[in-house]
Amino acid sequence: MLQRLYARIFLTTLFCLLGSHAMAREVRNHTQPISTQSEESPKPEGGMVSDLPLPGGGFQRVLYLPPSRDAKGLMVMFAGGTGELDIEKNGDIKNAKNFVVRSSDLWRDRGYGVLLVDALDHQSLRGQRSTAAYAEVIAKVLAFARETTRTPLWVLGTSQGSIAAMNAASHAGRNGIAGLILTESVSILGGSHETVFDAHPENVRVPSLIVANRDDQCKVALPFMANAIAQSVRDAPVTVLRVSGGVQRSQDNCGSLSPHGYYGIEEQVVDGIVDWMQKTQR
Repeated sequence: MLQRLYARIFLTTLFCLLGSHAMAREVRNHTQPISTQSEESPKPEGGMVSDLPLPGGGFQRVLYLPPSRDAKGLMVMFAGGTGELDIEKNGDIKNAKNFVVRSSDLWRDRGYGVLLVDALDHQSLRGQRSTAAYAEVIAKVLAFARETTRTPLWVLGTSQGSIAAMNAASHAGRNGIAGLILTESVSILGGSHETVFDAHPENVRVPSLIVANRDDQCKVALPFMANAIAQSVRDAPVTVLRVSGGVQRSQDNCGSLSPHGYYGIEEQVVDGIVDWMQKTQR
């Protein structure tokens, strides 16, 4: 009797341990390689969707797209608006109009991988990007980025996403990232009730680039504020890059398909940023 009981306890314990190991492996590994077999929506070879577990529960979804040539760096990209790209498990992006998505192939062609950061649980990030809680989420993203590549990390945000990028840089110290790039940044208080100035620019310690389109008519990201943003980054070298042009397709001046979103001048903007990045690293 006792021998049978001990045997049953042993087997039960063994199954529990095996189950716990499998569960732990599943929690740690939420990375989904992108299939390249689909004819409808071909994806770059080596791309992957990852759900990064967060301390409070839930996941942060990111999409990694590898460079098309010898790797020079990795762009960690924060979209504007609500931040909702709606990245699906197969790598499809439902909301693909944002500049960070439209320009991804341009970065890859120039030797830079792209890491697109989605919103949390399909919820709007408005009003959350400058918070300490979101800085912890960003830290998880940057840690994953460092595991993905040994090349320099560059953080780029556009419009509302610039608030997240500023938050990332203000918590990264001097060695966490190679540089900060802010494009058409929200610098005038609007509906989200936060701007780049709320993300502690005084704590940024890495080279920073402020890109401003003279033709941007978005009322919360007007180009004349570029100098004020630059001055708020007190303890790091800052450059202001001014561009012009763009096509107005969106009804909203703050829409993605407008001069605010660099619609029609994507290559000009990317080339200008890459030129600054290369000069910064010399």
